[in-house]
Amino acid sequence: MKLLIDADFIVYKCCAAAEDEIDWGDDVITVISKFSEAYQNVERELSKIKNEFMWDSPTLVLFFSDSKNFRKKIYPDYKGHRNRKKPCGYRRVISELSSKYKVVRIPELEADDAMGIYATFDPGNIIVSPDKDMRQIPGKLYNLEELIEVTEEEGMRWHLIQTLAGDQTDGYSGVPGIGVKRAIALLDKDGYTWDTVVKAFKSKELDEDTALVNARLAKILTCTDYDALAKRVIPWLPATASSGTDDGARVQTETA
Repeated sequence: MKLLIDADFIVYKCCAAAEDEIDWGDDVITVISKFSEAYQNVERELSKIKNEFMWDSPTLVLFFSDSKNFRKKIYPDYKGHRNRKKPCGYRRVISELSSKYKVVRIPELEADDAMGIYATFDPGNIIVSPDKDMRQIPGKLYNLEELIEVTEEEGMRWHLIQTLAGDQTDGYSGVPGIGVKRAIALLDKDGYTWDTVVKAFKSKELDEDTALVNARLAKILTCTDYDALAKRVIPWLPATASSGTDDGARVQTETA
């Protein structure tokens, strides 16, 4: 069994915690970090995760986001407010981890997408991530608190919920005034369908194309959403979308 770990989250957190500042006065402040402390913090977090599954002697696979992001081609302002540099030691820690663990980074994809592709191409492994977006991916998910099983239907439903609710952290708004709770209530009432999503957007004078942009931003990729041979994302389309026709180009190909 493999643990597919959102290592972006762990390395960023541990490197940030190892940072310190020296105030030299005269308007000069230096940010410093001790590499060994940052790396030990990461190893400690990975050991804690592995110990939760010691009964199956799991193999750890670490996933990182690429520096480029295909979602910016869909919506240039995606994560546009996240301009903070990586913490000190971030890249050096990843380089060191690469000598001990399998590290996966797919061009133009976020770690979430790479995990989604890997998990659906090779079912039976466990995604490890605190990100609620990973509830879109069918299979086992350890959210650092509990192990849950996500069905294919539950994954589809969560995608529609995220499409309506948007994600302010990632910079797309969904339907104005609708958060996760209201999205769930609306979909429970009117049905988990694309028509329900479109009607909700239209109620705020937003067209189906806007709904589709939000759906594509919200969608965590699976192996059927990515052509590994061509190294391209296959644009998501609902079966009932009136703004285009699915070309059927959904293939299962080995990744990373």
